[in-house]
This record gives sequence, C-alpha cells and structure tokens, in this order.
Amino acid sequence: MLALIFVLAVAARSGFGAEKLLLAGVGLGAMVSSILTAIIATGSPQALVLLGWLSGTGTQSAPMQLWMAGFALVVGFTILLALSRWLDILPLGSVTMRSLGLSLILPRLVIVLIAALLTAIASMMVGPLSFVGLIAPHLTRNFGLHTPKRFLTSSMLIGVVMMVSADWLARIVTFPYNLPLGLFASLLGGTCFLVLLSRRTSL
Repeated sequence: MLALIFVLAVAARSGFGAEKLLLAGVGLGAMVSSILTAIIATGSPQALVLLGWLSGTGTQSAPMQLWMAGFALVVGFTILLALSRWLDILPLGSVTMRSLGLSLILPRLVIVLIAALLTAIASMMVGPLSFVGLIAPHLTRNFGLHTPKRFLTSSMLIGVVMMVSADWLARIVTFPYNLPLGLFASLLGGTCFLVLLSRRTSL
C-alpha cells in the first residue's frame, strides 16, 4: 500500500501517465531491493523466509487465501471488462481522450488501482513473479488478440498456463527436491521472451 501511494504521488503531477508510473516504479523497486538485500545479508531465520518468498513459492498459501484471491480476481476482472471502452481509448493518447470527452486522470487512476490490487494479492501469495506478468501480454499480442476483452482473457489464461507449468516443473522434474517456483517461471518466461525477440523486430 505504501509503495502504491508513493508511486501515485510521484506520477500525480503528470496525470498518472504511463512513463511517470513506470519510472517511479523502477526507482522505488531499486530502493526496496537494496533494503531486502540488506535484510537477507543478516542471515536471520526471517531472512531465510524472505529469501524463499522472493524466489517464488506456491506452497505457503492457505485455502482461505486462495478463496480470497479468487474472489478478488473475479471482481477485478469483471470491472476491467466493464471498462473495456476506456482500455480501447487509452492507447490512442491524451488528445483523442479529450476529443471524446473523457477525463485523463480518472480512467488511468482506476485501472492502476485495480492492477495494483491484483498484483499485490498475487505477490503476497506466491512472491514477486513479475516476469510472468511481463511476458503473458506479449504472447497474447503475438497471437493477434488486441481487443480489451480478448486481450485480458487470453493474458490471464496464458499466465495461468505458465504458472501451472512452472509449478509442475518445480514439483516433478526436480523430485525429490522442491526448487522455488519462481526459478522455473523465469525460465519459461525468459525462453518465450527470447523467442519473441528473435522473431520480431519490436514488441
């Protein structure tokens, strides 16, 4: 929550533009990463738990957490589908939004808040596996699915397939060892990303 408030405060003067949000997130991420590294360097039991969470794990989630995450996903996804008109217009730029009578700030703020909430819940449960969130939309776009409803649905399903595949690899391929889920998620995501880069000049 504090991270979200910080990023929104930095990006507020630009009307929550994508560039300011991205740069504020990168800067805050670097600061938090240095703090986490210092905590892990202490070697305390809490540091080991933190290291496991940073590596990604799906074994520490209670059934109630899964139900809460599922409920949040359904609510957030439904709201985003209802805002598909905003998602259609936002990429066209601020000039087009003004000409259509849309506010510049409200659509951006609402979508950022929903994305932040869903990201926070996912990160709390399995760790900061951001690479899956990066590559799933690119794969969806590579399949030619550009309308908001198809794009959101396909991105979610591709992310699910990647996470389930990573979990299967972590549990089965390395048996009897149970390596962190995040290692295999990054392996699958990185492989897909490199394949996309080799096939296209731009993403």
